[in-house]
Amino acid sequence: MFAYIIRRLAYAIPILIGVNILTFALFFVVNTPDDMARMQLGAKRVTPEAIEKWKLEHGYDRPLLFNSEAAGIERIASTIFFEKSVKLFALDFGNADDGRSIGHEIRTRMWASLALAIPVFLVGLAVHVTFALILAFFRGSYLDFWGVVVCVAMMSISSLFYIIGGQYLVSKLLALVPISGYAAGMDAWKFVILPVVIGVIHNIGSSTRWYRTVFLEEIFKDYVRTARAKGLSERVIMFRHVLKNGMIPILTGVVVVIPSLFLGSLVTESFFGIPGLGTYTIEAINSQDFGVVRSMVFLGSVLYIVGLIATDISYTLVDPRVRFD
Repeated sequence: MFAYIIRRLAYAIPILIGVNILTFALFFVVNTPDDMARMQLGAKRVTPEAIEKWKLEHGYDRPLLFNSEAAGIERIASTIFFEKSVKLFALDFGNADDGRSIGHEIRTRMWASLALAIPVFLVGLAVHVTFALILAFFRGSYLDFWGVVVCVAMMSISSLFYIIGGQYLVSKLLALVPISGYAAGMDAWKFVILPVVIGVIHNIGSSTRWYRTVFLEEIFKDYVRTARAKGLSERVIMFRHVLKNGMIPILTGVVVVIPSLFLGSLVTESFFGIPGLGTYTIEAINSQDFGVVRSMVFLGSVLYIVGLIATDISYTLVDPRVRFD
């Protein structure tokens, strides 16, 4: 197992390098440092002197990839790519175009994202697995049929409908919770409870159908037939055997999602005014802040790779038959 983890980490290095280079290339295909300066200065007509001053202050006055005027290693080190992208491998995120530390913003904002994402993940997992197990238990009945119909209907509705509808009904008409905003500490629950409920409801359709499929596949396996032949009740079979074995693919699927909890939800945080990493990324995209965008893309890639490795490890823990040499 240890050797397998080392190999996976070694494979991750070229992947991260490729993501870093691709992000850098795509960003500068859309924008040049001059374009970034004009946008940040907030004027349609700015003097060349002002543009050069902004580029000098933010480190965009150097060549992109190769500095022919420098000597030795400085030809590579004294470039925008090295200063803005290579240092990410040392988790040095640098500063945003507004001068604020990106690392400090990530450490500050991640708690708001986690306060929203963790309850959605845990409550959603419990609710979706429960609903799926009920549908599988009553398979072939009217409850199962109409349950699948409702799931398909919910999958067909945009998440924006749930967000806007929830804000209008719960916050505006009933005035039960604030419509948007965020407060740190114990008061945070008032601002995250509605996004959490909406997040759970929005994913009921897709998650329940997937988990139901997993449980139905387990129901028709030989060990279930053997359990029925031994006289075990359907309830015992479902909750003691099918649920246990069905959680193997479910667990490996949800572990991949765990790293994304750190990065927050772009749409939900934006609509509810939660100052998490999702909102931070949206604001950076709107202002074309390359420093923040490439930091969030790189961080997301790292977390996704960690999630894949954790998925493989969790699979070996829940299924002893799987071993990695």
